[in-house]
Amino acid sequence: MGSGHSHTGAAPAGTAAGRHKSRLAMALGLTTAFMVAEVVGGLWTGSLALLADAAHMLTDAGGLALALIAIRFAERPATPEKTYGYVRAEVLSALTNAVVLLVLTVYILYEAYRRFQNPPEIIGGPMLAVAVVGLGVNLLSMKLLSGGSSESLNVKGAYFEVLSDMLGSLGVIVAAIVVLLTGWTIVDPIVGAGIGLFIVPRTWSLLKQAVHILLEGTPPEVDMALLKAKLSDIPGVVAVDDLHVWTLTSGLDAMSCHLVVDDMTKSAAILTAASAAMRSEFGLTHTTIQIEDEAIRGAPGHVTRL
Repeated sequence: MGSGHSHTGAAPAGTAAGRHKSRLAMALGLTTAFMVAEVVGGLWTGSLALLADAAHMLTDAGGLALALIAIRFAERPATPEKTYGYVRAEVLSALTNAVVLLVLTVYILYEAYRRFQNPPEIIGGPMLAVAVVGLGVNLLSMKLLSGGSSESLNVKGAYFEVLSDMLGSLGVIVAAIVVLLTGWTIVDPIVGAGIGLFIVPRTWSLLKQAVHILLEGTPPEVDMALLKAKLSDIPGVVAVDDLHVWTLTSGLDAMSCHLVVDDMTKSAAILTAASAAMRSEFGLTHTTIQIEDEAIRGAPGHVTRL
C-alpha cells in the first residue's frame, strides 16, 4: 500500500516562544516587583481598582512564569515516549493562563458587587501615584512582549495579561482623579468591574485557540479545500486520502496524507512536487506523505481514508 514517505523539515530547534524567553524573564521581573508595591498600595488606600490590578499582576507573574517553564520543557529533546518532545507545554501554559484569568475576573466582579452595596473609604493621592507607576511598568512590559505575541500563543497569552493590566492602570488613574476631585468613591468598584469585563473577550479567544490546538484542529490560516486541490492537481495523483493538518505549537504546523497514484514509477517525482507545494504555498515543512498504488486501492483489506 505505501511505497513512499516524505518527512520534510525536522521540528525547529527552538519554538517561537523560546526566541523571546529573555524578554519574558525581564517582564516577569518587572511585574513581580510592581505587584508587591500595588498590593501594599491597594491595602493602604482601600482601593478595589488597585487590588484588582494587583490581582491581574499576580496572574501576569504566574502566567509569565508558566510561559518560561513551558519554554524550558519545550526545549527538551524528543524521547521514544514523547516523539514530539514537550512543545505542547506552551499550549497548556496558554490554556492555564486563560482559565486563571476567567476565574479571577469572576472574583473581581463579585468583590465589585459587594462594594457597590457598601462603598469603602478611598485615599486618592497614593492610589494615583501607584497607578501612574504601574502604567509605566505595564507599557514597558508590553514593549518587551509585543514582538513575540504575533508568533507564539504562549507569549500572546502573557501579552494579553500585561495589556489588561495597562488598561487597568489607566482605569485606576481615572478613578483616583475622580476620587480626589469629587470624593465619589463608588467609581472605584466601577473601574474594578470594568477591568474584569474588558479582558473576558480576549481571554475567551485565547482559551478557544488553545483548545483548538489541543483538539488538533486545522490551523485557521490553512485552506483545506485549496490544499487538497493543490495535491490533487499534481500530475499522476488520482486521489488524496487521510489528509490532516494540525498545530503542534505556535509556529509549528504539521501535515500528513496519502496520495493515490496511477503509476508507482512516478512516486519520487510526485513526492517531491507535493512536498515543495506544501512548503512554498502553505508554509508546511513538517509533512508526512504516503504514496499508494491505485491498483490496490480497492483490494480486500485496504481501507480508503477520506
